[in-house]
Amino acid sequence: MNRILWRSWWMLALRGILAIAFGVLAFVWPGLTLLWLVAFFAAYAIVGGVASLAAGVSQRGQDEDWWLLLLLGIVGIVAGAIAIMHPGITALVLVLIMGANALVTGVLDIVMAIRLRKVMRGEWLLMLAGAISIVFGVWVFLYPGAGALALVWLISIYAIATGILLLALAFRARAWRSEGASRDFVGRAPPA
Repeated sequence: MNRILWRSWWMLALRGILAIAFGVLAFVWPGLTLLWLVAFFAAYAIVGGVASLAAGVSQRGQDEDWWLLLLLGIVGIVAGAIAIMHPGITALVLVLIMGANALVTGVLDIVMAIRLRKVMRGEWLLMLAGAISIVFGVWVFLYPGAGALALVWLISIYAIATGILLLALAFRARAWRSEGASRDFVGRAPPA
């Protein structure tokens, strides 16, 4: 698992940048129509999903936990595809799709962080990003009828917070790679 993040730091950075961009756009234009919100969400979910999928496939023969990134990518792509194929869906269904995506993504991020905790430091960033995703997903399912403006702001805060945490982890993983990863691995030699 440590090799996946060490070698695929760019996937975390791309997910972080996309999340921040989605969050900022949703915050700056809170009066967006539902169709634009669907389009922004679909683009965010699909591009992030493709990045995770590519990272998982590239690590297939090198790390036994490659399937977690593959699964994370599939979830993102499916959520984005559903939003594209049914742009006229009601606000409630869109909110539930976003909530389900956040829940599954959060659980997968936490699973990856737990697997990383014994081999390196900084896994808490991924765990915190996962926890924020789960809290957002649960909130969405508990209060799906929240006001549209409050929902857009909540989505933007969630996306920006998750994006910042993923970018911080990406920079840390990139530093591990460029420094040979010797200082951040606990009791083990850096990966080959």
